[in-house]
Amino acid sequence: MFPVINFQILNLNYLKMAKKTELKTKITAVKPEDFIKKSVKGDAQKECLILLKMMEKATGDKPKMWGSAIVGFGDVHLKYATGRELDWFKMGFSPRKANLTLYGLGVRDGKNPALKKLGKHKIGKGCLYIKSLDDVDVKVLEGMMKEAVKKK
Repeated sequence: MFPVINFQILNLNYLKMAKKTELKTKITAVKPEDFIKKSVKGDAQKECLILLKMMEKATGDKPKMWGSAIVGFGDVHLKYATGRELDWFKMGFSPRKANLTLYGLGVRDGKNPALKKLGKHKIGKGCLYIKSLDDVDVKVLEGMMKEAVKKK
């Protein structure tokens, strides 16, 4: 006869472990403007400063550095179905080599109607990737930011 496994107990133990997971990306003392001026060059630096102002206006929150390369705005406590909990930002961006990565704009499923009007972009798991602000309609992007904040 096979042993009986109580999956409810196993699942509860998994959930307890998930809650204990410590997030590696945390708020730092670095000023976002200093990060942008030091780490981002050329046109990308100008675009990051524009995004900084746009997101600050949309969220009403001051920017904070999350880890070494993410500028985040606002605070939100997330709870996942697995039981994992973490503190994160409402909206943010990160200047990467290949593109600007924007977080918290409600693009996870790709069904946001504004994406059709936005211009040249790609989406990933909850991220919006753009090469340059010149490739997108900035007014549409501002609208997406405002709508995303309303949903949080």
